[in-house]
Amino acid sequence: MPELEDLGDVEGKSVLVRADFNVPLKDGEITDDLRIRAALPTLQWLLDRGASVTACTHLGRPKGEPDPKYSVEPVRRRLAELAPGVELLENLRFDPGETGNDPAFVAELCEGHDLYVNDAFGASHRAHASIVGPPTLLPSAAGRLLAKEVEVLLGVREHPGRPFTAITGGSKVSDKLGVLTALLDIADDIIIGGGMCFTFFGAMGHSIGSSLFEEDQVESCAKLLDEHGDRLHLPEDVVGLGPGGKIGDPSAGGEVRNFGRSLPDGWMGLDIGPGAAAAFGDVILESRTVLWNGPMGVFEDRRFEAGTRAVAQAVAECRGFTVIGGGDSAAAVAQFGLADEVDHISTGGGASLELIEQGDLPGLEALRHAPNVAG
Repeated sequence: MPELEDLGDVEGKSVLVRADFNVPLKDGEITDDLRIRAALPTLQWLLDRGASVTACTHLGRPKGEPDPKYSVEPVRRRLAELAPGVELLENLRFDPGETGNDPAFVAELCEGHDLYVNDAFGASHRAHASIVGPPTLLPSAAGRLLAKEVEVLLGVREHPGRPFTAITGGSKVSDKLGVLTALLDIADDIIIGGGMCFTFFGAMGHSIGSSLFEEDQVESCAKLLDEHGDRLHLPEDVVGLGPGGKIGDPSAGGEVRNFGRSLPDGWMGLDIGPGAAAAFGDVILESRTVLWNGPMGVFEDRRFEAGTRAVAQAVAECRGFTVIGGGDSAAAVAQFGLADEVDHISTGGGASLELIEQGDLPGLEALRHAPNVAG
């Protein structure tokens, strides 16, 4: 995969940089500019060598047409402070040609540019126009952020230190089944928490009350348990919210109680229990490689943050190589003040999982076939 040095002399050249500036906004203001700052090494490298740089990004999910709510203007203001001289195009997804990978939109993006750089790891699992289109027309390279993500995640996939423990959470088994199957080929132990554990409990014959449950995934869970049960670590206890309770609103009532793997009718499991947290911590602390994607519970509600906090603490204390696969897990370690204790925090949740699962992404494949490397 070509990197910045493979572009040759960039002085006087116009460079289109696909960044991932999909930052969180509140009342039109950026609440976390991490993704903008993450692109600075690439942008500064180009500027220092005399290139003219135009960045582009998506922001939110506009429906293929301009929407003031998703204007990049707040990003443009912050980018001007951090990287003066870098231009920023309007939200790519204001044009339906972006998600539709329309050749006409690709040509419009590339017009007037000599070179292309993809530094948007978090979007590189999408075959969108700005990701896979420019490398068909322009000499192209991976930016510093993209190259680092690929190096770290493929390193975990292909030659991890052992024992290698993967921690998976989140709500749905269906969202993680592919990566779970892939991880079983490379990991020694897999910890399963979050809402997805209840479908496994259902497959084991436990009552799960009103917890998240995917009936169409029971057979898949049963098969995984039958074939790999000795390597799958499920919670031995869970924390449930009783009838009448409301997630995120303690004032709504509803009792909070610890259970084993079975919950009464009307109760919803929303976190792993203290026994599970301790058991998971023991596995994590003995690992030489840890990959974590997905919280152990609804950590945004303080009543159900203890399990995720305990796992985050164990990952932070682990002496092995630790990787957070973006998304909610990254938000959790930041919330608990542990981000600096992890070796690598990915900027792309979906992209990191797909790279672990598939070993490649559409954006990476496109770069490998750019005019400066093809053939």
